[in-house]
Amino acid sequence: MGQGQQEKVATSLTGAVGEEIGASLAPVDAELERRYPGDPGTRQPVHTVYVPADAFEAGTIRSWGDRALAALDEHAPDAASFAAVLGLSEDLAEPVYSRVRAKLEREPVEDLRVDFEDGYGPRPDPEEDAAAARAARLIADACRNGTAAPYTGIRTKCMEAAVRDRGIRTLDIFLTGLMQAGGLPDGLVLTLPKVTYPEQVTAMARLLEAFEKVHGLAPGRIGFEIQIETSQAILAADGTATVARMIQAADGRATGLHYGTFDYSACLGVSAAYQAGDHPAADHAKAVMQVAAAGTGVRVSDGSTNVLPVGPTANVHDAWRLHYGLTRRALARAYYQGWDMHPGHLPTRYAAVFAFYREGLEQAATRLARYANRTGGDVMDEPATAKALSGYLLRGLDCGALDTAEVTHLTGLTRADLNSFATPRRGDLTASAAADHARPVAPPEISSN
Repeated sequence: MGQGQQEKVATSLTGAVGEEIGASLAPVDAELERRYPGDPGTRQPVHTVYVPADAFEAGTIRSWGDRALAALDEHAPDAASFAAVLGLSEDLAEPVYSRVRAKLEREPVEDLRVDFEDGYGPRPDPEEDAAAARAARLIADACRNGTAAPYTGIRTKCMEAAVRDRGIRTLDIFLTGLMQAGGLPDGLVLTLPKVTYPEQVTAMARLLEAFEKVHGLAPGRIGFEIQIETSQAILAADGTATVARMIQAADGRATGLHYGTFDYSACLGVSAAYQAGDHPAADHAKAVMQVAAAGTGVRVSDGSTNVLPVGPTANVHDAWRLHYGLTRRALARAYYQGWDMHPGHLPTRYAAVFAFYREGLEQAATRLARYANRTGGDVMDEPATAKALSGYLLRGLDCGALDTAEVTHLTGLTRADLNSFATPRRGDLTASAAADHARPVAPPEISSN
């Protein structure tokens, strides 16, 4: 057949067959759209800082930043000394160190949780009532004057019978206080701890629905995180993965799954000396959480380390190395958020995050640019990989590891372009993949080893 001659196309099936299949799969299509809407495309904080309700003050965030800077001044006063502690390469030392200091001065805490649970403990009712009202007032003031963390909220007591009423009352006082002070802030986050049954998640969702109705808020306005701290949250008595059912029980309100390192480890009988984020039991729990949350729009957060960077310089450096290593390990496993328990953890949280994004910047930018321009290269990327590459760059931009100008220079893409790659709809992604298979692409460059 000569070039330019039209190829003869023949089919055997009638259109009715495709219509019948489409009709039979319509419920599945709707279910996929409902249960797996994909990532919301909003900023995810790199950490959550927990502060006991009785210790929370108007200047808490600034105090944490100042204490973290003081720790750097005392134990790693320049880029070279900080890099030597953490094993940063020479080319990363100054960019990471300067960005860490700038972050601590500008935005030391990305996500603040005022804690009314383990960090606060049981208190007389009038005392907790007053603390909940005070937390609402301080957070509303901070949002008004621009000193609040991008995300902020409270962790209440859980839905177990012994503390259920107290947790509900604290939540009511807090949310009511915010409404009286001008309304709920955009970055409001609530955390429900020690969840064991999906019905407890349903109860939280109903509670928030009732609050929304009382105040005339849009349905679904208030979401919450589910804290995974018990074995029952991972594996139910019938052998099913409870956490997957919990996401559905939230009826679209679940925003995150947060791993509770020490409660979960203790629940499994892990000795105190071995309770850590890299224990095999922790890896299993987080892997189940990750698979359950994939595609649902619910983000997964790692836990924390209880080894504090305090005392002599040698002790601080040891704790920094541990925290840095655990954070880097989590990032490599796609856990982009964790907990920090002490101001001294902030330098290594940001150092680990910034190094992670800066050392992969050029490769990610180059691959995404080649994909966007259809120029090929030594890797044949799919639409899903383009989504991951753009998501990587966007997370780096959000936390301050990367600058918009350098990302645009390397990729030729605007932030809007990155967003379009990072958050395609399900049908768009499938159609793009099909188009890629049909479109001629430049052959990859072959390199000899």
